[in-house]
Parts: sequence; C-alpha cells; structure tokens
Amino acid sequence: MMTSLRIGLIGLGSVGKGLFDIIQSRPDLHVEIKRICVKDLTKHRDVPASLITGDVSELINNSEIDAIVELIDDADAAFAIASAAMRQGKAVVSANKRMVATRLHELIALQQETQQSLLYEASTCASIPIIRNLEEYYTNGLLTSVTGIVNGTTNYILTRLTSAAGSNFGYIDALGEAQEKGFAESDPTLDVEGFDAVFKSTILAKHAFGALIDPSTVIRRGIAQVNAFDITFAASQGFVIKHLAHIEERNSNELSVYAMPTFVLNSNPISWVSYEINAVRLATVAPDAQLLAGRGAGGISTACAVLSDLSMLRHNYRYTYRKGLGGKGPTLSNDVTVRAYVRGNEAMINSVPWIQRQIDVRSIEANFVIGSVNLQALADSPAFRDTDTFVGMWSSE
Repeated sequence: MMTSLRIGLIGLGSVGKGLFDIIQSRPDLHVEIKRICVKDLTKHRDVPASLITGDVSELINNSEIDAIVELIDDADAAFAIASAAMRQGKAVVSANKRMVATRLHELIALQQETQQSLLYEASTCASIPIIRNLEEYYTNGLLTSVTGIVNGTTNYILTRLTSAAGSNFGYIDALGEAQEKGFAESDPTLDVEGFDAVFKSTILAKHAFGALIDPSTVIRRGIAQVNAFDITFAASQGFVIKHLAHIEERNSNELSVYAMPTFVLNSNPISWVSYEINAVRLATVAPDAQLLAGRGAGGISTACAVLSDLSMLRHNYRYTYRKGLGGKGPTLSNDVTVRAYVRGNEAMINSVPWIQRQIDVRSIEANFVIGSVNLQALADSPAFRDTDTFVGMWSSE
C-alpha cells in the first residue's frame, strides 16, 4: 500500500474542480495534486496558478506523479492520454464512458502490456459503486440480468413529465428545466437519444458477463418522442416510463442488450427512482435481486467515484476481468422476442413485423399497439427509424 498518492489532474470542469476541493479539504486522504492541465489558460480558476499548465506532457513525463486522472470530454484525446500515461509507468483514473466503451478491448490489452491500473468507476452511474461490485462480488456466474436507470438527464425529464401529467408541461419544458439545473448539456443529444446509456451498457456487459460489445451494435432509442398520452396511458395501466439499459444472459454464449424507454410496473422498485438518481438492478439465478441506487449526475458525485478509485490505487488495485478471459465471453444477439409499445400513424405501426398483437388501439387520441416482436426485426422496421413514432419496451416486471 502506498503511503500517499501523487496525481496529475487533466480537466478542471465541474468534476475536476469538485475533486480538487475534496482533496484540498481532506489531507487524511493522502492524495496530493502535483499538476493540473487545462485547455484554456486564460480562464480564471480558483486554484493556485503554480499548479496550472496547458501542456499534458508536463504531467505524463513528470517522475513525481504516480497517477493521471483524466476528466475531459474528448474520447480520442482521453485514449491518447491514458495510453501515454500507462506506457510511462503511471496508473490512470478516468470518467470518460465513451472512451472506455469504444476502446475497451485496446485498454484491456494496454493494461496487460504495461501492468498498470486503469480504473473508471466514475464512468458509469457516478456515485453507485457498480463496476467494482460486479468485479469483486458477482464473480460466481450467477447473474442473469443487469437493468438500470444509468442516465440522470433522461430520468429527470421523465420524472418531471410524470409529475406534470395532465398539464401543458411537455418534453421541451422538461428538457429546458434539466438544462437550467445543470443535468442536461446545451446539446443534450448523447443523453436524450440514448447514446450515453449505450456506452454504460457495454461497460456493464463486460464486468457483469465478460462480453466485449461494440456500442454501435446495441439497439437504442431515446425519449424525445414521448408525449402526454404515453405518460397518462402508462399511469392508467399501473406503469411508469423509464429509460433503461438492459443486459440479459440468453444462454452461456449470448447476451441481449438494449437501451430503450421502458414501461415499468409501479410495483418494481426501479419505478420509484426519480429525478437525477440512477439505479441498477442485479438479478441472479436465485429468486432474488439487488438494487443499487445513488446520484448519477453532478460534479461532486462523480468526483467521489474518482476519489474512490484513487483510494484503491493506493492499494495497487487493478480490474482482473476474470469473466471472459481469453476472449471467451458471450457475444451480442438481438435475436430475441420482446414485448414492445409502438405509438404512431397506422403505416408505421403496421411496418412492425409483429409476432402477436396483444393490444391494438385506434382512437382520436392515439394509435398504438402492444405486442410481441423480434428485437432485431423491431430495430430494422421503419417505425423504429421514424422520428415521429414512439417506441418503447413493455416490461412484465
């Protein structure tokens, strides 16, 4: 165990500044920030000027720095930083979910090559310690599915739409409110269109089941099409709409993975998770499931996850990736029957290759079908690609 950890911090946004403030106020953590690299040297920052530089090499090549903490948005730049740092004998902590999800196979190989740690708890669900739990606790192969609210922005918007049902408060209003509160970016596409949830799904799939999945192959729909009818109809049937990442073991060789709006029964504890809170439900072969919940957005919550990784570095901790060793993990298969809800015009509804329609409604208010369909066939249908049609999963749980 290291007596102290000397770090170089790259990025001083809300997470970076939150991390800096915590470390400065807690000398008992035995973490020292030696240098901070920022993109804009002209911006005033409430940190000692002597720590600031615009040259990342001053951190990577500094022999007094043990670990690099990378907290930037650019996934390609983050990968270049992580690669260079590990090859210089430094551990790396990252919160960049796009970098981890899209380059995970390379990052695993890099860790094996350099024998350096790369930790990224903060990349997925912020304050929820999900990755380390999957790595250390759920190691016996008994997991059957991982389902979660993994994006605070979509959960905030859907919570507000649900609470405002019956009023004129709509999607655009909820999105604007989320942006005002700092839960949504000025360009919210990554969140509201489900890309963020896909990145986190692929990370969870590796640590839960040992699967290395290309994020571009994960079936995804966002929440921009949800309207007051969908919210009200869900409530009338005892459901609430949540945007869920879902990873399910089909057999020992295959997983189904999607990130979709989902009608969740009110009796399911995940339906109670509101606003920017995230939650992950872990189901096992035993008739049992665990629910981990915590704040999934915000600088301090993410900074605390980074700090937890730094604490583990002091113990020389590394992910072992015991599941899927030697490339033997399960592969993605969307050849599975699901139950879906599709609302739109008649042509779009009929473009879905339904196996069976359980509910088929045509009314002045809306046209919709709830029925069973092959997941891949649904994703390939015109309805799925249509920006005016709402497509969601109808959960039995």
